[in-house]
Amino acid sequence: MEYTMFDFKKDSPESVGIPSRCLLKFLERLQKKQIPMHSFLLMRHDTLIAEGYYAPYQKDTLHRMFSISKSFTSIAIGLLEAEGKLSLDDPIVRYFPDKVPSNVHPWIAEMTIRDMLMMRTCHASTTYKVNMKNDWVESFFTVPPTHPSGKLFHYDTSSTHTLCALVERLSGMSMLDYLKQKLSVLELSSESYMLTDPFGISMGGSGLVALPSDLLKFGYLLAHNGNINGKQLVPASYIKTAASYLSDTRMTAPLPSEACGYGYQIWRSEKNGFVCYGMGGQFIHYLPDYDLLFVTTADTQGISGGNQLIYDALYDKILPYIQANPLPEDQKSHTELLSVLSSLAISPLDNGSSTAPAVSHILGKRYVFEKNDGEFTDFTADFTNDEGCFTFTLHDQICSIHFGFGKLVCGQFPIYDQKYAASGIWVSENTLYVRAHIMDAFVGSVHFEVVFGESDVTVFMKKQEESLFGEFQGHLFGTIG
Repeated sequence: MEYTMFDFKKDSPESVGIPSRCLLKFLERLQKKQIPMHSFLLMRHDTLIAEGYYAPYQKDTLHRMFSISKSFTSIAIGLLEAEGKLSLDDPIVRYFPDKVPSNVHPWIAEMTIRDMLMMRTCHASTTYKVNMKNDWVESFFTVPPTHPSGKLFHYDTSSTHTLCALVERLSGMSMLDYLKQKLSVLELSSESYMLTDPFGISMGGSGLVALPSDLLKFGYLLAHNGNINGKQLVPASYIKTAASYLSDTRMTAPLPSEACGYGYQIWRSEKNGFVCYGMGGQFIHYLPDYDLLFVTTADTQGISGGNQLIYDALYDKILPYIQANPLPEDQKSHTELLSVLSSLAISPLDNGSSTAPAVSHILGKRYVFEKNDGEFTDFTADFTNDEGCFTFTLHDQICSIHFGFGKLVCGQFPIYDQKYAASGIWVSENTLYVRAHIMDAFVGSVHFEVVFGESDVTVFMKKQEESLFGEFQGHLFGTIG
């Protein structure tokens, strides 16, 4: 037995009533479903029983947590309430006189902080996306509302963004710095940070970049109702309410797991649990009936029902086998589990060929693209042993994307300078498919399908990432020049 992270115990699954072989089955299920997992941590009875990172991700690799940020914002609001700096029933307009127009709509004027926490604003969608060049916070008060506040659940990230702006106004510091100060005992990683909007406000709805261990610590705080080692860091009443069923989500839920209700920026889940949820498979999932804390990072963007597949793997392969008391040690299974956890990796593309007849007449050829919206001008492809490389000119810059056959090759994605890991396969004698996993402050993937003709090339590009890489979307056609 060892200790880590402000006295977290670390022991075998059997020590807390979970068979190691169940965790092996869980990991196997995710592998078979081809879910691009990035990390997995499991804790029961305050004991960390499994921890794994999918190479090239490592324990100390920062990861974008997307809407888990919202749960952090909620706790910051709870702390400010405890300090007496706000009341949840205050109208939000009271705190932003410089952003509120003189003819503010009555539904906006009546909206309270509590309405915003419950995602019961008067907006049906995120207001700053109407025009992202305008002040994001101001948009919350100027975009016409669709219905009265406090009535209906609509997922509205601009609501959380405005709450984060409120935290920063009242605390006088960035929201994450405020949380690190107030929750210093958690020892949140010093390198974690939040992306900001174009006007300098932390993106409290989606901008958290942190370590998986930060999520585990935050989940531990919630699971213990804000009490760490006998010290009440956050009022227990606030956390209990925040994690309770306050808003019905069935009308808008795309998955069963998101139809269980919503609290204060925290989702209810199946199995009587609650989830701090981020797009793409970022989860802090606590199941009080099992005293089980489940943390993942991943990239399920573009995978239909991908998040539900992660939930279902937990529900099917682990929960049914949990016992109330410790189990006899299963040294063989536990040793195998430790081996698997230490060798986890994002899988390269593997259901195709690493070479093709087309390679011989592609090498050394330069293709010139017809005029296109993305401003791509030319393209070459090179292949050596088990690697390949695209070189192209985009926005008058010479750019390269390297990829492996049967392995991932890492680099910095051109134009956006984001870390990536890419692999490729030949899906036919003249068609190459390449997938690049984006693994930086922006998480997602960029896909290329390249068809080589006798004297031409056709390229289909698709990005699975919400903010950047807009050029890498659509079609290109070029001829040998």
